[in-house]
Formats: sequence, structure tokens, C-alpha cells
Amino acid sequence: MEYKFSEIENKWKKFWEENEVYKVTEDPNKPKYYVLDMFPYPSGAGLHVGHPLGYVASDIYARYKRLKGFNVLHPMGWDAFGLQAEQYAIETGTHPAITTENAIKRYREQMDKIGFSFDWSREVRTCEPNYYKWTQWIFLKLYNSWYNKETNKAEPISTLIEKLQSTNYSRKESRDETKLQTNTEKAWSELTEAEKQHELMNYRLAFQSYSEVNWCAALGTVLANDEIKDGKSERGGHPIERRKMRQWFLRITEYSDRLLDGLDNLDWSDAMKEMQRNWIGRSEGALVKFKVQSSKFKVEQPLEVFTTRPDTIFGATFMVIAAEHELVNTLTTPEQKAEVEKYIAYVKSRTDVERQQEKKVTGVFTGSYAVNPFTNENIPVYIAEYVLGGYGTGAIMAVPADDERDKKFAEKFGLKIVDIVDKSMYPGATIEDKVGKMINSDFINGMEVKDAIKAVIAEIEKRGIGKKKVNYKQRDAGYSRQRYWGEPFPIQYKVVGQPDPHFEGGETDDIPVPLTPDKLPLILPEVSSYKPSGDGRAPLANNADWVKNNYETDTMPGYAASSWYFLRYMDPKNDNEFATKDKIEYWKNVDIYFGGAEHAVGHLLYSRFWNMFLYDLGLVPFEEPFKKLVNQGMIQGRSSFVYRVEIINRTTDLVSSEIIVSKGIADKIKLGEYTVFQIVDLIEKQTGRKIEVGEYIYKGPPAIAGDMSVSDIRVDISLVNNDELDVPAFTNRRRKDDDFLLLLTENGTFICGSEVEKMSKSKYNVVNPDDVIEKYGADCFRMFEMFLGPIEQSKPWDDKGISGVSNFLRKFWRLFYDDKGWKVKDEEPTDAEYKVLHKTFKKIAEDIERLNFNTSVSAFMIATNELGALNCSKKKILEPLLIALAPFAPFITEELWSALGNKESIHTATYPTVEEKYLVENSHTYAVSINGKVRAEITLPIDISADDAKAQVLALDKIKQWTQDAEPKKFIFVKGKIINVVV
Repeated sequence: MEYKFSEIENKWKKFWEENEVYKVTEDPNKPKYYVLDMFPYPSGAGLHVGHPLGYVASDIYARYKRLKGFNVLHPMGWDAFGLQAEQYAIETGTHPAITTENAIKRYREQMDKIGFSFDWSREVRTCEPNYYKWTQWIFLKLYNSWYNKETNKAEPISTLIEKLQSTNYSRKESRDETKLQTNTEKAWSELTEAEKQHELMNYRLAFQSYSEVNWCAALGTVLANDEIKDGKSERGGHPIERRKMRQWFLRITEYSDRLLDGLDNLDWSDAMKEMQRNWIGRSEGALVKFKVQSSKFKVEQPLEVFTTRPDTIFGATFMVIAAEHELVNTLTTPEQKAEVEKYIAYVKSRTDVERQQEKKVTGVFTGSYAVNPFTNENIPVYIAEYVLGGYGTGAIMAVPADDERDKKFAEKFGLKIVDIVDKSMYPGATIEDKVGKMINSDFINGMEVKDAIKAVIAEIEKRGIGKKKVNYKQRDAGYSRQRYWGEPFPIQYKVVGQPDPHFEGGETDDIPVPLTPDKLPLILPEVSSYKPSGDGRAPLANNADWVKNNYETDTMPGYAASSWYFLRYMDPKNDNEFATKDKIEYWKNVDIYFGGAEHAVGHLLYSRFWNMFLYDLGLVPFEEPFKKLVNQGMIQGRSSFVYRVEIINRTTDLVSSEIIVSKGIADKIKLGEYTVFQIVDLIEKQTGRKIEVGEYIYKGPPAIAGDMSVSDIRVDISLVNNDELDVPAFTNRRRKDDDFLLLLTENGTFICGSEVEKMSKSKYNVVNPDDVIEKYGADCFRMFEMFLGPIEQSKPWDDKGISGVSNFLRKFWRLFYDDKGWKVKDEEPTDAEYKVLHKTFKKIAEDIERLNFNTSVSAFMIATNELGALNCSKKKILEPLLIALAPFAPFITEELWSALGNKESIHTATYPTVEEKYLVENSHTYAVSINGKVRAEITLPIDISADDAKAQVLALDKIKQWTQDAEPKKFIFVKGKIINVVV
């Protein structure tokens, strides 16, 4: 009976759906296990073979845990708000909801083909009101909460108001030491409503402030850093300027310490943890105040800097402030004004990323000086793009002797460099290593760096010019997007006078008023245009009713929905809560989370923050959302290339056609080993056309490599097989009006070049899983994806190996069926057959627990070969083997399980246990050598004596040929290893 995978897969897909095989409910009699995938943003292009890698791995693991007796939650949904759908809407006028719905249908169809065991009854779509109602609800909780440093957790804002009402309040300094305005002359009750709300904004975990953004006036919108190239918009090449815009933020910085400490207890890779630690960037040092001197007028406010190296203060010979620093105008002298304004305009045209990556040294002198508090020297204050307003205090003390960046700046502008650390006793130490003994540094001379840091901090605090400080590189998370296709903010404004401008125009008078929970969801309305309004507001400003109701026109960012979706899967249909307490208590946190490493900082950090916040409010019983994290590698594409040849220095066309050559010819041209004359010769041979070289190529010396140039042209990989181009298909695919000449090799083939790189439509190297499944079946596709290599590693897709997996499945099928039909027997297996079975169980279970799915596939292949060699088709062997294979190949195993007479799905069976007695070795097969060369094999009992082994070996006919029944000179027997006979 033939293995017809298409019929089998269609049959069981329908069965699983109709019988809700994968639907799960809470069951207190079973241990729970939560397996989660990072849900996808569905694009119109659908899945390529790289996308399902993590899904296949998680599905195998989820199926395995079910078979092991766990109640497994394995859901799937859609990160359905996003920029791609909105951009498509701008271009075509198609509503994003329509393109999103079509994309979801496409993804779902492809996922069902692959045979995933998702519980689709728990599907969520973040763009649906019944989901984002609760995103809005959590936002309101953040808005109405503050972080109490005394209790070290979030609390309702009402507890803060109680504190403020009880006494004349004095605001504590915030973490970044920004001075907050306060009025200690007024009691809380004497403040206006606007003053109270402005005050509370300094504490709310969701708050409004002004922030630098990339504003493109031509497009009328704010652009992200990745939408800007060379200081201009990637779309249209329009100028960009940095402007301050009113934005919403989440005060994630309050959780920095907890986010750091929590990493210690997570089963995540060291690399992933380090990325989060670096992003948070906790550092210890000192906050130091430098008095400022300006020729314009007296400057009361000092320049504050945070430094991790206060010991180097004696080497601080100048200061640098960011172009956004609040003292720029104060410090700029009339003589420097024009130059400073010109430089700031340049800086504002660049993104933070561009400024940090700039290799060229740029800057401008303000005309003012600061006083080094330890040397009492006046040191110049510069503005430079490498100092960013959003990091630290926006100002640094520059120590060119101990900082590479400062050194280059000092050398460019001729500033003093004072050596302050002797590192001669530390060979190999770099300029920025924290080692050495202090020199030219007054009272800390001779101290080691670590001791000098402590001594200087103590002196700074003694003098009252600063204090010991812990600083964080992490900044509060921007939470506003000037987009349409996103969650609306549940905020109205109580407008006092005219609405405040979106761009900074002084303090805001507009008071945000949160909607009450009964008004949720605030549903995204229709708009007349998906384009931004042009004045910095989002497309929602195009809806007259929306504006009339004073609703916020910005929408939430993509990470809003993805920061908590794992909780909604626990109770997705609940209209009264984001999830009931008993269901959260049952499923708790995610046991294993599969997803790409590209989300190391953004999604994972925000999710941890949101979960900690909900934990503080008693809404979830666990502080960390994801116990174990698995970052699958990338399946890369194998791109193919043909090569265009251009003839240089010719007076007229050699041929009117475009000349396309194979890799071999292109390589020779690049190396100077192929001449124009040889190209002409190829054209003549393949076209039969005679070309007068002298007529078409400039007269002079024979043409050399310099007369030709070669450029790569990508070609669709569907037209290439093992690097050989399908010439007829390629010719048919080209546009009919294309005039080209394809130069073949002498044997009539065309070999393409190749390169392994990211799989992408733009690279024409995308492999559609539908095509693979149609040709080989879903079980083959699943197992081949795992067979490619370890789950964490990136690897290229290569069709060459897929036939081996396909052959394995057919060979496995033949254990049950032959040409005559069903061949499974009820006979009792032999010990050798049981040994194959239980050896496989043990290997597979260990591999799955370690996520070594690639070696599991190999183990199944070995077992199938061994059972085939034993001619084993016994039910007691094959039935439990099916269960072990089921997580990897759910379709073929379901079919064969049913054929064995089972009524329930194999995916509800119990995973077989290993019987160790069959794994105990009682014999060993020895290679028998004569004078060191293998001549025979013999299987002997494990506990055989040397004398008995000798007797049996010498009795072998193959050995008698060499010994002639004579006593050997020596008989070497190493139990369990070797036998060597010396004659």
C-alpha cells in the first residue's frame, strides 16, 4: 500500500478540527505546562520556510508534554496592529482591517497545512476591540499608579495624593536627577487642578512629557530612526529635523533594578541576559556639579555630569554638552552665536544612531567656560553631537587622557591632554581600562583606580558639589505613535483655552482625563485619510468627531499589545476581566517561550515590566512572565545570481542585446583571464553570427579585462536546481520586450553564482512552505526543518537533504505496509527488537528535553533501519514507536495509529516508558585482529573470561587460516574493547 501523504494530511486535519483534539481547559488533576510562541505580525506575503522553524520546535515540545501527562496550553494569535498595513492603506486606500484580515487567513491556512497543535479556540487578534479594551484598561492602571520607592512597588496614585494632602510636599529628585519644579509655598489644596495634574505627571507610570523626535515636514509625520537614511527620509528623501513633541511615556526606569535582578532566576541564554543588562546599563559613579562662567551674565545653574570615573576629574580639561541641553542658549556668547546655531541645525538633522556612529569629529565652542572644582582651572564648554540629550545629564566632563572619544576631540580642537593614570604595570591595558595608579592628581596620587574612585566620591560629598550616584542608560519608554492603525489612548482632554500645540510651546494647559472603565473600549474610528494631519498629529486628527470629543489623536505603539498577550490566552473570551484570577492562578507564567533573538530588548523587556507592574497591583501571582526562553536561529536563503557583462571603450554596440554570463565566465573576467575577444567568440558560436571585432571595439592593443565590467543580477531560486539555471524557464520569465543574450558554457549548461543570506522577497530567495508540503508532505517538512541543525543556530535552507527525510518516512511506512498490504503482526518481540525500541525511547526523550530535535530525527532514522534489518513488523514494537514519533510527524502517526485499531487520537495517548532491562548489554561484538589487522568478528558474553574468549576465537575458521591450529605467540584480550592474535 502506497504512502499517500496528501490524502492522509487532509483527512486528519479535518478530524482534529471537528473533534477539537487540541482544545484545552483547566484541569486541577493534571500538572499544567504553558508553551508559547512569539505571535506573528501577519503580512500579505505569507510564511516562508524560515518562519515556521520556531513553531515546529514548540509544537514538538507541546505535543511531547501532552503525551507525558501535562495539561498543555499552546495558543496562537496575531499581532495585528502595525505600520505595514497602514502604509499599504495610504498607498491604495484599502482599510488596514481588510489587509490584516486577508493576511491572517493566509497565515492560518499555511499553519494548518503544517499541522500545528494550537488551541485555536483561544485565538487573539490585537486589533479587535475585545482585546485592546484590556490594553487600554492596563494603560489606565499605569496612568493611575506611581512607584513608591519606600515599598519598592507600584501603588495607586491615590496613595500619593494622600501623602501630598497631609503636608506641604517637597518633591524628591527623580532617578536621572532632573530638577522638577515645585512650589513649597503652596499646600496641595491651594494648587489649581492644572497644577495638581502637572505635579502628578512627575510620578505617574504612564505620563506625558516633551521629547525629541525626527520630524519630517514634507511628509507631515514623525519618523523612526530606521526610516531615515543619511539625514533624510527614506521615503522621498526629504529633510529631517529634531523637534520636541508632546508624547506619552511609560516610566520603566522605576523598575530598572528589579528588571536586572530578575534575570538571575531566569532560564535564558547568557547572551540574552547580557543584552538586557547592557540596555538597562546600570553603572555606579558620582554626580558632580561644575560652576559655569559666561561673558554674557552670571549663570546660577551649574553644569551637572554623571561619571563612572570620578577619579579622572584632575584630567578633565574641557566639557561637552548636547545640542539639546537646556543651557545651550545661556552659554553661547554673541561671538559664537552664528556658528552654534549652524552647528545645532546640523545636529538636529541627524538621528541619535547616526550621531553615535559618526566617525568624523565635529563640535563647536560655546564661548563659555566651566570651573574644574578640583583644579580650579577654567575649562571650555563645547557642543558636540556625540553627547546626547537623552542620556545621563546631557553633559560630560571630557578626560582626553582616559577616553578615546574625548582624546580625538581634544586633538581636533587643540585642547589640553593631562595624563592622570599610569598603566605601565598593566601590559595590554587600553586607554579606557579601569586599572593603573593615579598621577598628576593631587591627594589621590599613587592610589589604584578602584581606591581613587572611592576617595574622590567621598571628597565630592564632603565639599557639597555632588554625591555618589547609581545611573541607568535605560530611558523611559516612548509610548506615542503618530499612526492610525493602533490602539487609541483612553484619554480625553479637558481643554483650558485653546488646545496646546503638539510641538513644544511652553507648559501644557490641556489636562488629560482618563476614561472610566465602563467607557472601554474606545474604538478606533474611521478616518477620511490615513495620512498624518501634517501638524504633528496622527491621522485620527482627520476625524472631526474624534477631535470634537478632545480624544488623544496619537495611538499606542506595537509593543503595547504584545506586552501582555500571554495573559489573555488564559481567558480570551472574557468581557469582564483581562483574565479571571482562578485561570491565571492555574496557568501562571509561561514555562517555555520560543521566539527570535531580535526581540531581546524591546518586547521581552517591556513584557517583564508590564508583568511586574500587574504583580505589584496583585493582578497576577508571579513577577516574571517567561521562565525559559528559546531563541531559534534563522533559516537563511540561498540566493542565486547571473551576471551582466558590459563592454567598455567600444565605439558602437558590440551587440544590441544585454549580455548575461554564468559564474565561471564572470569569475574569469573579474580575474582578468577572459578577454573581449573570447566573449565575441562565444557570441559567434552560440548565435552563428559573424562579428567584425575591429568594427565594434576600439582600435589599439588586444582587449583585456579592463575593457569589461561585471555586475550581479539576482535570479529567482525557483529557476535554479543545484546552481544550474533552467534556461527555458528563465527565458520565459523575462519580459517579452527584454532583449538579452544568455551565454552558455561549452556543455550547454548555465551555472549560477550563489550566496547564503537572509531569506527575503527582495532577494528572490524565498521558499514557500506550501510548495515543499505539496511535493513532500507536512511531516517531511516538519522533520526536515528540525534535521537542518540545532534549533538555536542559523542555517541555510538546502533542498538536497529533504529527499533523505522523505525516504525515511516511506521506509517507516513500509514497516506497516508492503506491496501486499498490512503486515503488522501480534507476535512477541525478541530482546533485540525491544532493545531497539527502548534505546530509541531513551534517546528521543533526552533529546526533546534538551531541545536537540535534529538528533532526534537521526535517532528515528536509525531505529527504522535497525527494525527493517530485523524484519520487525510487530505491533508491540511499532505501536509505542508511533507515540514517540507523533510529536515530530503528527499526520503519518495518526493514520498508522488508527490502522492499528485505536479509536482515540494518538495525540491523547501516553508516552511510553523506558524499560532499562532491555538496555543492559549482556554481550559485546569484538573485531578480531591478526597481527594488528582485522580478520574476523565475534560476539561474546560481557562477563566471559580471557581463557574462554581465547578458546572461542581460535576455533573460528577465519582465524584457523592464519594460526594453522598452532599456539599463537600472544593473545591480547581487553574486555569490551579489542582482541588481537599475534602469530
